[in-house]
Amino acid sequence: MTTLWFSLRRRLLGLLLGGVSAAWLATMVFSYVDAHHEVDELFDAQLAQAAQALLALASHEDGEDIQDIGDAAHKYQRRLRFQIWRSDGILLLHSNNAPQAPLTAAPGFSETHDDDGHWRHFSQWNSQHSLQVQVSEDHHIRDDLIGHITWRLIFPALFGLPLIGLWVWLATRHGLASLDDIASQIASREPQQLQPLTPASAPVELKPILVALNGLFQRVEATLDAERRFTADAAHELRTPLAALQAQLQVTQRARNDVERQQSLEQLQVGLSRSVHLIEQMLQLARLDPESGLPTPQTVDLAPLAEAVCAELGTQILDRDLDFELDALPGSRVTGQPEWLRVLIRNLVDNAIRYTPAGGRIRVTLHRDGQQILFAVTDSGPGIPLAEREAVLRRFHRLNQSDQPGSGLGLSIVLRIAELHAAPLALDDAPEGGLRVSLRFAAVNG
Repeated sequence: MTTLWFSLRRRLLGLLLGGVSAAWLATMVFSYVDAHHEVDELFDAQLAQAAQALLALASHEDGEDIQDIGDAAHKYQRRLRFQIWRSDGILLLHSNNAPQAPLTAAPGFSETHDDDGHWRHFSQWNSQHSLQVQVSEDHHIRDDLIGHITWRLIFPALFGLPLIGLWVWLATRHGLASLDDIASQIASREPQQLQPLTPASAPVELKPILVALNGLFQRVEATLDAERRFTADAAHELRTPLAALQAQLQVTQRARNDVERQQSLEQLQVGLSRSVHLIEQMLQLARLDPESGLPTPQTVDLAPLAEAVCAELGTQILDRDLDFELDALPGSRVTGQPEWLRVLIRNLVDNAIRYTPAGGRIRVTLHRDGQQILFAVTDSGPGIPLAEREAVLRRFHRLNQSDQPGSGLGLSIVLRIAELHAAPLALDDAPEGGLRVSLRFAAVNG
């Protein structure tokens, strides 16, 4: 999957400026509509008030000839005009810019669009219906006023938005400077430098990332330490059998007769078998160590798995004349990885066979205990002293029993597989005086 990279600074700048601009635009539109409505209301009120004043004046002078009022003295007066009519259709009074014909035929407020332009009218009769006043106003007065109001709204935005943009850019640059510091710390590190990142200052929003990154560093360091220990231990453990094989090969080459040569070859074969077993165990650990969980979990019935493993080891059991018993409850289903569970069972049974003296007893049981499946291997061997039980789970650790072959990895592999299956492992004394190794798996119902 290809990563889509983007600039956090530019995105923040765009989002903040876009939001401010949209809010400002919405405010201007609302202010424009509201101002337009209020201006219309105000001028309509003035039209009505002027008409009523003229009507009152004309009614007071009813019956007298009313003269022309002269030219307009103010620029806005040229955009206002009025007429006073008698009920018989006689024009009593009008402004110089008013025509001789009625301004409007509609009562109350009305508008007309003609060659003279766009006009807003108000027409009203007096209470006796003897006089009518018509007042008109050029709509451009309102448009000019609305234009001035709109410009007053736009003008601050022309200068304000660039200033806000500059401030947002400076603020995001300063606020995200810690990201550059952390990136510089990571870039300047050598591969072996896995100590936690500790920036002098960092935003709280980065804390989860830093915690996760430091946790990753700790896990990588632990993995590298484990690999270094494993490599050192493996080199140490392989040195001895390889030296023994080389010495045995020299003995074979110097054999004086066929009998000595045959004995040397048999010893060489035993050494090779031990070396192969050690390498196999090491390879199994190498595969298990990187895993943090089950790669392909599935439902596994431990009963047939235990039966198959015990059958494979049947020859060794017969050779040592052991009293072997397998008590496996059918349908002992758990969630796990079949091959790993096979290795676990084989290592436990194989260890029991190796350390149980000839004629001894081994018992493998598989029972259900509530919501758990209990798997146990009990032998009548020498057991493990209580003080040594924690140590034997460490890699390449062996008890002082030089007569028993082994690599010191069997229980380490069992422990690792048990950890991956979330199955607690316990080492206890057996009733026969030997060792009892038990594991508890979560049962799968159904």
